Amino acid sequence: MRTFVARLTLVLCLVILPGGCGYYFPQVYDGPTRSVYMPTWKNRTNELGLDARIYQSLARWFQKSDAIKITKNKKEADLILAGEILAIDLPSVSWNGDARTTSVKVKLDVRYVLKDLKKGKIIWEVPNELWTEDYAVSDIGTNAETKALAQIVDDLSERIYLGTLDKLREENRQAGKTR
Repeated sequence: MRTFVARLTLVLCLVILPGGCGYYFPQVYDGPTRSVYMPTWKNRTNELGLDARIYQSLARWFQKSDAIKITKNKKEADLILAGEILAIDLPSVSWNGDARTTSVKVKLDVRYVLKDLKKGKIIWEVPNELWTEDYAVSDIGTNAETKALAQIVDDLSERIYLGTLDKLREENRQAGKTR
């Protein structure tokens, strides 16, 4: 009898909980498959290779979704995700009340756009976004500046990936309402 009750409880939990909790995974896109053409970003700074690092980071994030494919062929793509690195500041110094340096701030200024190539419509545009990352002065000799920039690139890529999924979900909801 105990085994039967335990199994019944387990079955009920598996059936009821997933549908009733309202939780969803923001990193999962379950809409129709979309292909994204993603050219290398324009780099208006003197930081060599930053455009390639952003491209690689974005590609890693987009690989998390089975329904979104990155393509090198613009003609086959449904969407284009293009961006530009506007400025970089390595480093900018913060001072405490005693005129001592406390931290250094890396700043990255970017803009990007997600466009539906089939409809010719801009889905999402961010004309100017400033990203910053602090690191302690004591870390300066340990490639902290490089680590701070890498953190900015990963955070930026995550935001773009999740933002793209949100925009695609929103578009799917709108298409469902008009049918």
